[in-house]
This record gives sequence, structure tokens and C-alpha cells, in this order.
Amino acid sequence: GEFFEAVSGEVLQQDSGSVRIRGKDAGGLSITGRRLMGAAFVPEERLGHGAAPRMKLSENLLLSRHATDGKSFVGSGGMVKNASVYSAAQRIIAAMDVRKSAPDPEAAALSGGNLQKFIVGRELDRKPSVMVVNQPTWGVDAGAAAHIRQALIELARSGSAVLVISQDLDELFELSDAIAVMHNGELSKPLPIAEATFEKIGLLMGG
Repeated sequence: GEFFEAVSGEVLQQDSGSVRIRGKDAGGLSITGRRLMGAAFVPEERLGHGAAPRMKLSENLLLSRHATDGKSFVGSGGMVKNASVYSAAQRIIAAMDVRKSAPDPEAAALSGGNLQKFIVGRELDRKPSVMVVNQPTWGVDAGAAAHIRQALIELARSGSAVLVISQDLDELFELSDAIAVMHNGELSKPLPIAEATFEKIGLLMGG
């Protein structure tokens, strides 16, 4: 919760250097400011935080990206390029294998796993240089979880930095190059995955 809020810009930091993106101070920037620096964020709560329940998928896409992708989605007169927004939403749906009952359904009409695939895909579609994902597969079926994890692995392989916040140790061992543990508000030194064991992580969790 608090760690994601600090990293994403939901809660601004007094020290601008407390959060750095690609070597540049970002602590004083909003979420939009950090997105403009190439960062992407996936919150833990899908409905209400990651997506507006009663808005269509294309509308949710526009809501989250109009500030960073304005030229693609909004014309010079301020008119929304509906065809471009719809096309981008369909591209994400196809890339992430989002199962749906209508071409452009409301977010609330999707299962948890399919909505999570869309939300993750919406951020991946921007090809971010830094991506922060909070509980990426919480409450998601096995098939959707595997798809999401593979997408994050491929993003990291492409050269982007991926920060996964998760309580699922199996997931962290599958995804990570290094694992750090938050305990009493303090973040441990990252432990390379080659040196990490469940026992070592457990000791760090216990302080």
C-alpha cells in the first residue's frame, strides 16, 4: 500500500530525490509526471483503482493515458479520436488474450483475471522503461496469472526495469532477478535470486 503509493506518485515525497526514475529525481512528481518519464503503474485494486467499473475498456484506456498519449488519442481541437482509442484497446485485448462477451465491454463485466490482463496490458502497451506492479496476480486464475507473469518477464528481457510488489513468494522466485523485503517500513538490501532461499527471505521478513 504505502510503498506503492510512494513509488507511483499517489503520495508525493518532500524529498524529490527519494524516488528516482532512470537516474532522474521524481519524488515531487505526480503519477502523470512519472508516466511522462517512462514509468507505468498497476495498482493492487482492479475495480475502482485500476479501472472504472462502469466505463468501457476503451474509455478506461483513454482515462489512464490521455495525459501521456494525447497526440494519439486526442485531436488538436480537443476531440477524442474514438477510432484510435478503440483500436488501441483491441490491440491490448488481443495481445493479452482478454476473454470478453462484447467487443468493448464495461470493466465490471470482465472476470477478475481478464480485467487484470487488460490493466497490465494497458501499461505494457506503452512500452515503459520502468514498470511497477502491485500484487500482479492476486485473486487471478492460473491461466491469467501465467500470461501476466510471462508478459512481465518479456518486458524485463527487453531492457525495462520491472518492480513487482507481491506477498506470493513462489511468484517472486519465478519472476525476480533479486528480492528485497519490507519490514517495519525498512527495505532490505536486494538479495540476488541465485542466493535467495525461502529460509533467507523468511528471516528477512522476521527482521
